Formats: sequence, C-alpha cells, structure tokens
Amino acid sequence: MSVETVDRVAAVISSRPSTPLQTSWFEFLLDGSLLENHLQKSYPDPTPVQLIIQFLEQASKPSVNEQNQVQPPADNRRNRTLKLLALKVAAHMKWDLDALEKGLTIPVLNMLLNELLCVSKVPPGVKHVDLDLSTLPPTTAMAVIIYNRWAIRTIVLSSFPEKQTKPGPHQMNMLSIVQQEKEMTDNILTVLKEQATDSISVLEGALQLKKDFYVHTLRTLDLLAADAAANGETESSTAGLRISADELHCQVHYDLGGIFFQQGCTDQTAYENARDHFRQTKELLTKLDSTVHVHLDEKRLAGYWNACKALTEDCDPSDSQNTPYNQINSLIRARNYQAVIEAFIKDNVSRSLPNNFRRSVLREFLYKVQQGESTLDEVCYKLCVCNAVRDALEGEVLSVRFQQLLLKPSKKMVDFILEVCTLSLEKGRQSETSRRNMGTFMKTLCETLEELSLLFVVSSHKLFMELLKEEERKVLVEQLRKRSTTINLSAKPLPSFYDIPASASVNIGQLEQQLILLLEPRRIRQILVELHGMAERPFWRVNSKWEVPPDYINVILGIKDNLTKDLVYILMAKGLHCISIKDFAHARQLFSACLELVTEFSPKLRQVMLNEMLLLEVRAHETMAADGSKERPPSDLVSRVRGYLEMRIHDLPLRQVVGKECVAFMLNWRENDYLTLQVPPSLVMNNPYIKLGQLLASTCKELPGPKECRRTAKELWDVVVQICSVSIQHKRNHDGRVGLIKHRESSMGILHRSKFITFIKKIREPLVLTTLISLFVRLHSIVRDDIVNEVTAEHLSIWPSTLPNIQAVDVEAVAVTVKELVSYALTLNPNNQSWLITQADIYFVTNQYSAALNLYLQAGAVCSDFFTKAVPPDVYSDQVLKRMIKCCSMMNCHTQVAVLCQFLREVDYMTAFKALQEQNSHDAMDSFYDYIWDVTILEYLTHIHHKRGETEKRQIAIKAIGQTELNTSNPEEVLQLAAQKRKKRFLQAMAKLYF
Repeated sequence: MSVETVDRVAAVISSRPSTPLQTSWFEFLLDGSLLENHLQKSYPDPTPVQLIIQFLEQASKPSVNEQNQVQPPADNRRNRTLKLLALKVAAHMKWDLDALEKGLTIPVLNMLLNELLCVSKVPPGVKHVDLDLSTLPPTTAMAVIIYNRWAIRTIVLSSFPEKQTKPGPHQMNMLSIVQQEKEMTDNILTVLKEQATDSISVLEGALQLKKDFYVHTLRTLDLLAADAAANGETESSTAGLRISADELHCQVHYDLGGIFFQQGCTDQTAYENARDHFRQTKELLTKLDSTVHVHLDEKRLAGYWNACKALTEDCDPSDSQNTPYNQINSLIRARNYQAVIEAFIKDNVSRSLPNNFRRSVLREFLYKVQQGESTLDEVCYKLCVCNAVRDALEGEVLSVRFQQLLLKPSKKMVDFILEVCTLSLEKGRQSETSRRNMGTFMKTLCETLEELSLLFVVSSHKLFMELLKEEERKVLVEQLRKRSTTINLSAKPLPSFYDIPASASVNIGQLEQQLILLLEPRRIRQILVELHGMAERPFWRVNSKWEVPPDYINVILGIKDNLTKDLVYILMAKGLHCISIKDFAHARQLFSACLELVTEFSPKLRQVMLNEMLLLEVRAHETMAADGSKERPPSDLVSRVRGYLEMRIHDLPLRQVVGKECVAFMLNWRENDYLTLQVPPSLVMNNPYIKLGQLLASTCKELPGPKECRRTAKELWDVVVQICSVSIQHKRNHDGRVGLIKHRESSMGILHRSKFITFIKKIREPLVLTTLISLFVRLHSIVRDDIVNEVTAEHLSIWPSTLPNIQAVDVEAVAVTVKELVSYALTLNPNNQSWLITQADIYFVTNQYSAALNLYLQAGAVCSDFFTKAVPPDVYSDQVLKRMIKCCSMMNCHTQVAVLCQFLREVDYMTAFKALQEQNSHDAMDSFYDYIWDVTILEYLTHIHHKRGETEKRQIAIKAIGQTELNTSNPEEVLQLAAQKRKKRFLQAMAKLYF
C-alpha cells in the first residue's frame, strides 16, 4: 500500500465519530490521581455509583486456594484500597443519601456505610445508642449520624409498595442471584427494623448538638489511610467538609419525620412527633440561605405536612399554603357537611384540590355509611355528583359510583346535578374546552336517564340550551323519542349502589366485614354458610392478614368441602391472632370449635389442633408466670407437654415452635429429670430445641459435681460454638473491625443464632440463664483474648479454656449474644448480683465507665440492703474494686479513686497518692474527705494542700484526721467500726450520684 493510500485510510478513520473506551476499575488502583480526575468530568463513564459497585464487588470477591476451595476475600492491600476508593467516590458525592439510594442496592449501600464506620473509627461491638456523640471526633460522629439516617430512611422506603418485575426467558438464569440479593436485603431490613428505636435515639441525640459537623472528603480519607496508626485522632477530624448544624438538623428532622409518620399507622401519637419534626424542617429551610447539604423533596415535605395536620387535627387557618386542605378537614371534624359540599362545588371552579383528595373524602363518608351512619347517604350522593361534574369538566371518564347512582335517580337528585353543573360554570372562568366537556356530560345524562319526566327536566334546562347547539339538541331529542317507545316499562331497574338491601354485592361486602371482625365461632360458621349461598369462592382469602403456619397449609387446603376448608382456615387464623395479642379466652373458644369440627373427618388435623391447643395453654401459663404468678402449672398440662415430647406419629406436620416452647416450659419449671432421661433419642435428633433443652437440663442438673458436669457441659459448649461459627465469612482485618450489620448465619450449627436467641428469651429459670451467661462469657473471653479485661460470671470453671478453630467463631455474634442475654436476664430479675456484675464487666471492657460503675454499685446495693450492711467480699472482690477505681479515674473523679483505694485488702497507696496529685478533679473533692479513714492518706492530703497553699482544704483534711475514732492508738475493733461506717456512707453517697 502506498503512502498516499495509508494517509487516505487514516483520514477516513479519524473522521468517524468514536465512543471513548470505558475506564476499567483496576486502572484506578494503578494510578492514584486518576479517580479525582475521572470524577471531575461532566459525564464520567463509569458513573460514580457504578464505580462504587465495581470497587466493592471486587473487594468482596471470594478467592480459590490451591485445593480449589472457596476462601473468604483476603485482607490485603488491594482490597483495602478498593474499599477506600469506594468511600472516596461517596465523599465526592458529598454523602448524598438520595443519590446513593437511587443508584445502589441495600446490601451494597450497607457494605459502603459499614466501611465508613470502620474508617471513621467507630468503636466496634458498641451500640451506637450507647455512644456519646459530643465526645467523639467530628467525622466519627458524622459517620454514625449518616449510618443511622440511612437506617431509618431504608425502613421507610422498604414500606412503599414496589411492582415486581416478571423475569423473561433470558433472565431465568439470573433468578438465583436475584433471590440471594433479596434474602440479603430481607436480613438487613430485619436488623434495621430491630434497631430502629436505637437509630431514632441516636438522631435525636444529634439534634442536641449545636456545633458544626464535618464529614469525610477525598483528602481526609487519604490522611486517615496514610495515618492508620493514629486510631481516629488525626488532624483530619475537623479537616473534612463542614456542614452547619442548621443544615444537618434540617435533614435529620426530615428523616425522623418520615419514620415517625410510617409508625403512625400503629401508634397515633407518632403522627404528632412527625408533625413536630416536619415543622422544624420547614422552619430551618426558611432560615437557611442555601441548602447545599440538605437533600429533600419539598413537595413531599408539603404532603407530609398536610397529612400530619389532618391526622393530628392541628389545622392552622392562618396557614395560607394549605388552606383548601385545612378547610375541608376542619369542616369534616365540625360535621358541617353542607359546607363541605359547597366547598367541593366552589373547587369545581378553582380546581385547587387534587382529584385523589376529593375521592378520598368521598370514600371516608362511604365508610361511615357502611358503619351505620345512614344519615350521611345524602352527603355521599351529593359529593359523588360534585366529583362527577369535576371529572366531566376535565374530560375524564365518569366514575362507576356515579353511573350506579343514575340507575335509580330522583327528581331531587337530577335538580342537584343541574345545580352543580350551573354553579361550576359560573363567573365565566371556565375555558371553551370545559364548556364543551360539560355539553358532552349533559348529553350523557340524557342518554342514561330513562324516566321521561326527568329527561324533560334536563332537556328544558337553561344550561342544556346554552351548551348544545340547536342541531345537536334536535338529534338528541329525536333519539330519545325513538328509545322511549322501546322501553320495557315492566322491567325492574338495576339496583342502586346506595340501595343496600337490594344489592347482593353490598350484602356480601357487609358479611365479609363481619367475618373479619367476629370472634364467636358459631356466628362465623353462620356467616360462611350465608356467603357460600351467595357466591362460590374461597372466603379464607377475604383478609390478607389471616395466616396459618406454612406447615399446615397443604393439609387445610386439601379439604375437599369448600365451606369446611374456609371454616377451618379462618378459625385457626383467628385463634393464632388472639394468642399473639394474649387474648387466650377467645383463642380457646376458636380452637375448641376447630377441634370439634376436624375430629369428624381428619385424624391428622385433630392431632394438629391438639398440638396447637397445647401450645396455647403453655403460652397462657408462661404469660401468667411472666406477669408475676408463682403458681405451678397443673399436672395435666405437664403430662400433655411430656406426651408431645414423646409423640411418634408419622406423616404429621409438626411446628418446631411447639417443641421449642414445650422445652422452654419444662426448663422453666425445673423438669430436668424428664428432659435428661425420658425424651426419645429420635425426637432429640429431629428437633434442635429439644436437643438444646436436654443439654441445658443435663448441665444444670449436674452443676454441683464439677467433674461429671464438665462432660455434659462440653457437649453443650460444642453445640453453642457451632451456632456461633461461620462457614463462609469475611476475614477480620488487623484492626479487629467487625461490620455492624453483617448477617453471617452459620449453616454448621443445629439452628441459626437469631432463632437461638429467640429460644433463650423464652426461658425464665435463673439457673439455666446463669449457665448460658457463664458459657457465653467464657466463649467471649476466649475469642477476645484479652486477659486483663475479662468478663466474669459464675461457674466459669466447667467450660473448656481453648477452642480448636477460633477463626471460625463469629466474634461479633458472641459479643452481641452476651449483651442480649445478660440484658434479658436482668429484665427478669434486676437484683441478681451475679448478672449485675457481669453486665458491669461488659460495659467496663467496652470503655463505658459510667454505666459500668452504676452497675457495680447496684450489685453492691442489692446484697447489702442499700449499703446499710457490709457488702460481702465475694461481691466486692479486689478485681471489682480495682475496676471501680479505674472507672472513677477515667471519669476524672480522682478523690473517689483515693477513697476506693482503702477498700482493697492491701491499701493501694501509690494509686491513691497519684490520684490526689491531680488538680483537675470532676468530683466534689474535699466533701469526700469525711469518708477517708486511712490516716496515711489523710496525712498525705494535708501535705499536698499545704504545699499548694490551699488553706481551706488543708483545714478540712486536718479536721478529718483529728477525729478521735481514727486515733491509731484505739483498739482494732474501734478502727474497724470507723472504717465500716465510712464505707457505708461513701457507697450510699456514690449510689445517689450514679443511680
């Protein structure tokens, strides 16, 4: 090819428009400056959200080892850099949750925000609600706020209905991936909903902070990455993007308003909270000059505001923005229905109210009619007419309700229709299109009406003459004349929508409503007989809230007789609902009727109902016990529980929950011998709850004998360790990070940890709970591997001291379970000193010193009649006292430290003297001198104050040392009494400070 030819080809190629190649994710790893340059482009490709997805997807990909085994993602520099790049992209987007939520799925956004919490050095394993935002570095506090804002926003967004996309043929291979993502999303939502109260508390705490906030930028993230050893206290803490307090408060108020509004459907007072937050959002919006960091939909805010005011009956007439809504709602509340009708007619001219609002008002009145307020019939038909005229003016299709209304018209009704039409076109404010639409409506009216006298009323009306041309009128009248000659006058008119007695559909609706509300079995059966006489369809579907356990669905729906099928399903669903709301009396009636019914034709369903009735009685008795009843269960109930645990019926659907609650029942009433000796091995193998119950009963039964107990305790230990282990998990980083919302349930254990926690919370027996607490405390100590800061509990010696595969244990799961278990136990008995000490230790090892000291003091108070007696030395051991000393020291209460140093078996003079040297003490200092009985410490105090020239404090110390009962020449008994008196008074004073 010649040189000229080459040039021509090159020119042609260069003249063609070409699409630039998309930048690949790995290129950002190779060039540190590429990301910022890429994000500065007008239309970057990939987009920022796509980059986040790519970075996190690559960072979380599992690896495959030489044996071709799938391994969790490696904790290496590459993956850490990818996660940091994802955070940088989010920082470039200024952490705009609106944009992030639109582009990222819930699992991806959850992973991103957990990385933000990690980078921001939020303490792992500590609940956000227990953190003091005012003491955290600014960017750390902001990370907590962003996470909890996302949490409540996600709960709100997940409550909105979504249209399910139907997969096409080319998508079928994607179903498993979609299902996995859905399961992950559901798991995350479950945890977020459980933590919703905590998230709300965190954000309400953020509203108390009046200082400016700072959020991470690309630069501060680089600083943190470069200074990984700085433990969060780097100069970047206040070097981030500044967000004013008003801007953040405005956004937080809006988010809190959304979650409270969602909760209003079950708690009416929540609407008032939502209204208050939206009010403050509006006030802050008007106050702010610019809203760079506030991302909210002002139209949605206005809608929320209108809804809250209507729901809380807080309509302000002076509020000009929402006057039409307020006016209508105020008139309805005042029962001034004529004024409501007049307002609707006026709105046909101004058209300020949306059609959906007007229809909702009509639906509200129709509902009241169905509830028995027959006086509102006229209001209903008049509002229906007003809405029909509005639809006609806008060229919309007339509603079915209006068309049904015209099937049985009256002279009064037709006059009213014409009146509304006339008033809706007055003042010359309507366009030619509206007038033409109204003319069409008049023609439709004439074509629908069959009574000649009513046709004459319409066709002779002034408006009819104005809106229709003479030719149109002549054609219409001729058509009507022809039609009138063919009308069968003997034919009955179709039933009116409002003529309830004549309408079968309305009768069915009323009966279905009664079916939903009633709890009396005979009446339920009678209504079902009537309904099946009117229509042959499955009436068990009438209420979507009726649910029976999935285990029983096939058996019940296999009943051939439709009436019996409906009756069994509804009786069981209503009975289960009554149990859930603790209405056990009605539940017994419903289940007894269902048992009587199924006994006639199905032995299998009979046994199912007997099992459910057993569960009902167990729950009823346990509810009484939880409310304080000490009455033992009747022997008949215990026998029935034993019978269930021994049952060997084949091909019978069994719910695990029945076994779970029966086992908890037996443990609570100390039936340990039965669980350990008489439960069939086959049942133990098939039901994990029964296996757990047997191991717990064996361990508790043998606790007095340590050697024997260790064998059964080892079996229980192995089962629980498996429950808290993971088969596939993300590797823990070198800094000990654990994601806060990562569901990593094990498939190796006999049941999932969440179900295990639910089972534990059915148990009330103190010895069983103490055993479980002891087990988890030992497990927690082993996985944390912190000898200095170990949590203490009873019976720790019975458990193993090592784990063969410690890497498989989910540390976060263990830590969370310990906290949940001890918190639950203390709700049952807040005065158990052992549990109080364990809870205090948990707070201590997580650096929550004020809470720890509070519980150490509570433990001492409950075993000494509020310190009127001496605290037993096994409660206030040297270890506990040293931890109390550290708590006071960390809170800068140095005088309290010095007093507590006397409580030790050997007085710790070095710690006491060092504490008294501190001048910045946050306690009452010299007011505590009266509680010091050690003369050496008092002499040191005198010396310190003399050296500092603090004359008054020196005099107080001299007065304290001069008390005769502290004279070292006194007998030992006198000195001991003086010490005991001061101990009691000091501990009582501390209790008043910290309780």
